[in-house]
Amino acid sequence: MIEPSGSDLAERARAIAPLIAREADEIERTRRLTPDVVDALIVNGLYRALLPQRLGGAEAPIEVFMHMLEEIAKADASTAWCLGQCSVCAMIAASLDPDTAREIFNTPPGILSWGAIAHEAHAVAGGYRVTARWDFASGSRQASWLGAHVRIIGADGAPRKNADGSPEVRTILFPVASATLHDVWQAIGLAGTGTDSYEVRDLFIPERFTAFRDVASALRETGPLYRIGTGATFSLGFAAVSLGVARATLDAAIALARGKHQSLATSAMRDNTAVQGLIGRTEGDLRAARAYLYATAHAMWRDLCATGEFSAAHRSAVRLAATWTIHQSVRVVDTAYHMAGATAVFRSNPFERRFRDMHAIAQQIQARDSHYEDVGKSILAGLIANHANGALPRPPTPGDPVCELLRLRTSFETPAVGGPSG
Repeated sequence: MIEPSGSDLAERARAIAPLIAREADEIERTRRLTPDVVDALIVNGLYRALLPQRLGGAEAPIEVFMHMLEEIAKADASTAWCLGQCSVCAMIAASLDPDTAREIFNTPPGILSWGAIAHEAHAVAGGYRVTARWDFASGSRQASWLGAHVRIIGADGAPRKNADGSPEVRTILFPVASATLHDVWQAIGLAGTGTDSYEVRDLFIPERFTAFRDVASALRETGPLYRIGTGATFSLGFAAVSLGVARATLDAAIALARGKHQSLATSAMRDNTAVQGLIGRTEGDLRAARAYLYATAHAMWRDLCATGEFSAAHRSAVRLAATWTIHQSVRVVDTAYHMAGATAVFRSNPFERRFRDMHAIAQQIQARDSHYEDVGKSILAGLIANHANGALPRPPTPGDPVCELLRLRTSFETPAVGGPSG
């Protein structure tokens, strides 16, 4: 396996994109990533993008991670989604003792997946015991370990509480062989993610295979990446996936317009002024969404490196940018799909699967309309100010070396209209 370097993850992603594109039909048909795709992701170190450097991971700056996912998503959304899910899950290594983390992530294939928060684990001598079933474990078919986020019931039978009175929730980790996987993922989009359910019965989890997720005081790593937490990292990563899907779909529509002569039309699509204007406006919408998302991530990362704090303003800025970017990406895909006309409905053409994938992405928690309400409520309550008042992280100053890791940031030039999507 190639040891990952944060500076070239996007280049490695771009290099294996043709392989992923060739395998996309099989991924869709079997509803899971093919062995060749999984091997390519492992060999190129992409699953280790967010793993701590002390474990041989890249511990990549957030923008590098986003760019990597965007490149993979241009080839296949399901592959990008699984890669994003399992990469973010690996951030739990920052809260584990080193020996435990090495056992999980440095024993091939070293891939962790988990599902939604649900159910309870009971404290017993030396650890916890759990019987439960969880859903929405994207990437579980490639994983060697599974995780779950559970409320803890103490030995006295009472729910454990944190200091603030909230329920104690721990992330428990166990080998995939300890669980039964249920093939339930029959979805209209992101079909290849194998987002199945998994179940354990009376399973003992040793204490060392548990951790507090996204709790700053529980971190054993000092890098800025782990201050962001998994929730915001999921949001930025999946928004980047939506950009990759939108870019590929619009590029396909542009390529079609260059050569297609619509039925009953007197001229080719490329000579139709309505089509020209629509492509220009849609290109602008996509570039604006991408610029906004990456600028928000960059400003957040810069401030985080300088202060060590992932603030409420950062959290709101990320949530707003990620949600809006996903919604804009849906509009771009819808526009390209409708522009393609009847051509778009055939499985042999590069539209209908991306259309379904994009709408599956838009149904996930990262794209909920309620995020706008949360941000608006905070602004109106004065908990955070609007951008005009300087509450959101300030943009970077050219040449300001506030954080060494920022030197690894990627280039964000967008290809010319209709240019190569890679």
